Amino acid sequence: MTITLSTFARGLKAETAFDVLAVAKRLQAAGKDVIELHIGDSPFPSTRHAIAAGLRAIETGATHYCPSPGLPEFRDAIARNYQREFGVRIGPENVVVGPGAKVFEQFFCEAFLDPGDAVLVFTPHFPTYEPNIVRRGARAVFSPLRAHNQFRPDLNAVEHFVRHEAHARAIFLNFPHNPTGGIATAEDLRDLARLIADRNIAVFSDEPYCHMVWQGRHETPLAQPGLLDCTVAAYTFSKSYSMSGWRIGYAISSAAIVEAIGKMINTSLSCVPPLAQAAGQAALEHDAAERDEAMGRFRHKVELLVEELRRVDGVKVFMPAGTFYVFPDVSALCQRLGIRSHGLAMYLLEGADDHLGVACLGGECFGVAGQGFLRFSCAAADDRLRQAVAFFAEAVTRTERVEQYLRANPHYRLG
Repeated sequence: MTITLSTFARGLKAETAFDVLAVAKRLQAAGKDVIELHIGDSPFPSTRHAIAAGLRAIETGATHYCPSPGLPEFRDAIARNYQREFGVRIGPENVVVGPGAKVFEQFFCEAFLDPGDAVLVFTPHFPTYEPNIVRRGARAVFSPLRAHNQFRPDLNAVEHFVRHEAHARAIFLNFPHNPTGGIATAEDLRDLARLIADRNIAVFSDEPYCHMVWQGRHETPLAQPGLLDCTVAAYTFSKSYSMSGWRIGYAISSAAIVEAIGKMINTSLSCVPPLAQAAGQAALEHDAAERDEAMGRFRHKVELLVEELRRVDGVKVFMPAGTFYVFPDVSALCQRLGIRSHGLAMYLLEGADDHLGVACLGGECFGVAGQGFLRFSCAAADDRLRQAVAFFAEAVTRTERVEQYLRANPHYRLG
């Protein structure tokens, strides 16, 4: 019997970081030493009180269903913590709990998008945004982020979108930004709020790196008057508290939008495991100091990697304003070697050496605007970061191996 997948399923592309992860693990299993700078995961253990609370929750039987929007005590703890950190007055009715932050992309699109609607997306962009938009029959309108503007959002693009796009319906924000490390300033967000005031436009604000801001402080659009009523802001414990495997996050929005998303969780996930919620609550209430110490270590790693990359001939790199990614411009190297930037990334992993490889991502994994860049995660020991850059600097001089790799992988050849 032959069964045909839907057009959407046939065209769906996975997040490239996990594809590269699979290649890295295969090479490691075959005996290759791989320095893993591709996946956006913390190298640190989950915070102490989170682990203890999760174990205690299992031991006391918190292993059954719970309310779909989240445990009341957890939602209340999130609201109190949010007011304390970001100065936005909310209550538990403004909080909905999910398995990480990524799932709220889908729920946001289900809440606001209909076929034919247009969504403004700043690019390079997180690769799962567009599939969630397409899933609803909507379309992404891309606005490039520019290095000369510190990868801040272009408010002229926002103005053009809301005034001239006939089916403008939503805007996706992601600051601090993955992969560029750019941030949005309070002025940027005030201007955005002014441009969409009194318009039927919703905002998805993806803020998983809210504690990884190296210049200034984190700004959320929810702090702008009126935006709580039309914005879904998503957060995760994965980065700040090193809890990626717990799959715990939350979103903040108006009570009406939270109620709608709660129904979506009810009809798709039932609920988030209560043991993970107990761990998240303990992290919020007791692990801020441990979190901040880890954020300081991340900042050191980012600064170290930037300093090392600046020594590599043909590489231009800025200190990111946030996140634990560094996004160097390698376009001169790519032109010299005749290789696309993701081809360069895969060459560093697979082709540059038989015994050592570096796993990173080419900028085009984040859209056409990322071409000519590489994304390095800083989630490795300091000596491994130095080793990775030294290997990178040496590998791009092995022109015969580059050409050999391109003959075997002609789709990576720069055309």
